[in-house]
Amino acid sequence: MIATYRLQLTPDFTFADARDQVPYLAALGVSHLYLSPVLQAVPGSQHGYDVLDHTRISEELGGEAGLVELADAAHQHGLGVVVDVVPNHMAFVAPAWANAPLWQVLRDGPEAATAHWFDVDWAAGAGRLGVPVLGQPLEQVLADGELVLDPAPGTDVGDGSGAPVLRYFDHVFPVAPDSLPETAGLEAGTPVDRTLLDRQHYRLAHWREKDAVLNYRRFFDVDELIAVRVELPDVFEATHRLLLDLHHRGVLDGFRIDHPDGLADPEGYLRALRAATRPGTPVWVEKILEGDERLPGSWMCAGTTGYDAMRAVSAALVDPAAAPVLDKTWAEAGGEGDLEQVELAAKRTVVETMLGAEVRRLVRRAQQALGEPGGDADADPLRDAVAELLVSGDVYRAYLSPGEEPDDLARGRLEQARDRALSRRADLAGPLRQLTSLALLEGLDELGPDARAAAEDFAVRLQQTWGPVMAKGIEDTTFYRWHRLDALNEVGGDPGLLTEAGPAVLHGWARDQQEDWPRGMTTLTTHDTKRSEDVRARLLAVAGDPEAWQRGADAFRSAADRAAVDRPTAHLLWQTLVGVGPISRERLHGYLEKAVREAKQHTAWVDGDPDYEGRVLALADRALDDDALRSVVTDAVAGQHEAVRATVLAQKLVQLCLPGVPDLYQGTELVALSLVDPDNRRRVDYDTRRRLLEQLREDGGPQDGADETLDAEKLWVTSTALAVRAGNPDCFGERAGYAPLTTSTEHALGFCRTATDGAAGPEATPDAVACLVTRAPARLHRDGGWRADDTVTLPAGSWHDALTGRTHEVAGMGQGDAGTLACRDLFVRFPVALLTRGRA
Repeated sequence: MIATYRLQLTPDFTFADARDQVPYLAALGVSHLYLSPVLQAVPGSQHGYDVLDHTRISEELGGEAGLVELADAAHQHGLGVVVDVVPNHMAFVAPAWANAPLWQVLRDGPEAATAHWFDVDWAAGAGRLGVPVLGQPLEQVLADGELVLDPAPGTDVGDGSGAPVLRYFDHVFPVAPDSLPETAGLEAGTPVDRTLLDRQHYRLAHWREKDAVLNYRRFFDVDELIAVRVELPDVFEATHRLLLDLHHRGVLDGFRIDHPDGLADPEGYLRALRAATRPGTPVWVEKILEGDERLPGSWMCAGTTGYDAMRAVSAALVDPAAAPVLDKTWAEAGGEGDLEQVELAAKRTVVETMLGAEVRRLVRRAQQALGEPGGDADADPLRDAVAELLVSGDVYRAYLSPGEEPDDLARGRLEQARDRALSRRADLAGPLRQLTSLALLEGLDELGPDARAAAEDFAVRLQQTWGPVMAKGIEDTTFYRWHRLDALNEVGGDPGLLTEAGPAVLHGWARDQQEDWPRGMTTLTTHDTKRSEDVRARLLAVAGDPEAWQRGADAFRSAADRAAVDRPTAHLLWQTLVGVGPISRERLHGYLEKAVREAKQHTAWVDGDPDYEGRVLALADRALDDDALRSVVTDAVAGQHEAVRATVLAQKLVQLCLPGVPDLYQGTELVALSLVDPDNRRRVDYDTRRRLLEQLREDGGPQDGADETLDAEKLWVTSTALAVRAGNPDCFGERAGYAPLTTSTEHALGFCRTATDGAAGPEATPDAVACLVTRAPARLHRDGGWRADDTVTLPAGSWHDALTGRTHEVAGMGQGDAGTLACRDLFVRFPVALLTRGRA
């Protein structure tokens, strides 16, 4: 494989629209289209992760015929097709009949043929499914006559049964068979009484009661996404039948798995998927790895979707020398200095305010396993212990497999979480040790069948809840609170990785990747990233200019004080404008509203503070309109034009040359300045990209003296690197080598890819590709640029720069020796170089 290209399908960008871009993407040089989910989702869905029907390809996208036509066009151009799979959840939205398996459950309850599909705690709901969707308390809804009976529903009820239904505005619910003794003579719109409701297999409640009423597992805290028990063979088969059929028919060539950490047994799921697919089919998992965490080798997949690679690239390119001014301006903005404490507080907020239903379910399971009376879960000391154990996890999963003894890795993760919890809450020592023993499945032989089942369920469910705590606590809370350098606040990233950053982080990751996951994805931008790669690059570049950073931080801090806005949010605004460049008021307002609500400090999605939000948006407007604030941003970026250029091109070239399969997010072959979704799902101008690529190919690259742009240079670097990968497959394959290159300066970063496993070094084979980039460019230029003794050491031979067409002769004393190239000569045209030896 050469590279994948991610396409976000929507009703406005369908299979037919994607098919139109196939010739361009083939010319760009990727090998696979990577499609967002294609199954039937909620009408109008802009992402496809809210699946309603596993038996149909989305009609809005073009249906099965449209998908087949897209795949045929791709295959005719030599491209494969990878599709995003959503195994963890389905949509639970109005009208409920659109989700046929769920409609059966609402109608028939625990005895429904599909009741086992969904992760429902029937005992907690007294045999009923909690549905907290009412806008008022139930008694008020009934008194107001808002819940009505329709004894003869029309064609708008798509289950086609014609059976009576209950209606609450847009919501439609089935009526349990035989719960209505007589419907003859009843008219549509007849108010429902409490007696009838009590006979249903679901319990309608006010949405504010969801912590007490919800008894189904969700995707994170999203009530509208109900978890699916894909670990059950028949559920797996039913939910994957269509996609696997298309795969075996040759339409689909690979799969990307969304949120595997939500599954009860991701390892078992991947094993089942491997058995159901053609040999060699690539499967990637959207797995967030924290710190030095590595994906278990037992997971049958090609690797992750590449957030770990993104972290390594950022670590290699951030300038640790920027730390003093970044620390100073963040402190002056009133920012918390201890990132670990910010993360802990954020995770605690999530556990206490967003995941109450999940915590109660864990407590109930622990009570059952320990033989304790099932009293008030909130009053039980186990509740505090469960919460403390959840916030003490530092990874998304401990890697326990259901029914198997924990290995050393899983045991270590759980015991470390317990010890962190004990360090804060010694008063909970007893419950914490009990819970850890349950999670480690210790002493099961001493338990009865029911208690044993409860303990096993607790162990699985604890892991399934760790993921939401990490995601919502860190990605969706901490990253909106802690703004020392927002370029590092990225999914799978580490905002604290600054003074310890450097090329060694990248090289260590790359060697592990080549050895363990040579087909794992590498990425810089996805549909879930907080900022696109080029927004982050601009921030990294400007952060290298301490005077400009200080001026900007001072100006926005003063403006915040005058606007009665908290300083940390103003520091976020300053960095946002540096990163995203010229932006419309609408885009900026939408982003800031999301950011301050996700931070959960001054406002929120529910019961927010409109006055505070208004002040923040007024400050944003002033930043767009006020000459002084606008100038401090534009001057900071303009003053580091060359540093921005170097960083944009460096991170793209490094990504494309690392071990693994590069994934390009739609449109990012040019400079793409996007913020978090939905901003990053804006329509891509492919006509401009197509014309520019054709011009570059005709001219042989960006021309000296031409009115060239960074767009052209990034596209040239991208297409050239993809061509080099295609022309040197042995240097980028599963058995290729990776070797860091020695440099005499910290401002040059390089590595060599070879056609051997690297054990003998890059000089042992004639076929080699060297990737060389500039790092910390702002400081380099401030210090006067490249010095005469700034060099890179390369194996002897003739090296051809695929970007410029120049040849560099590296002389050694003898065969297999190495020599040096001066950085002044190497980086004279571009701040990056892509050298090949052996093949053109």
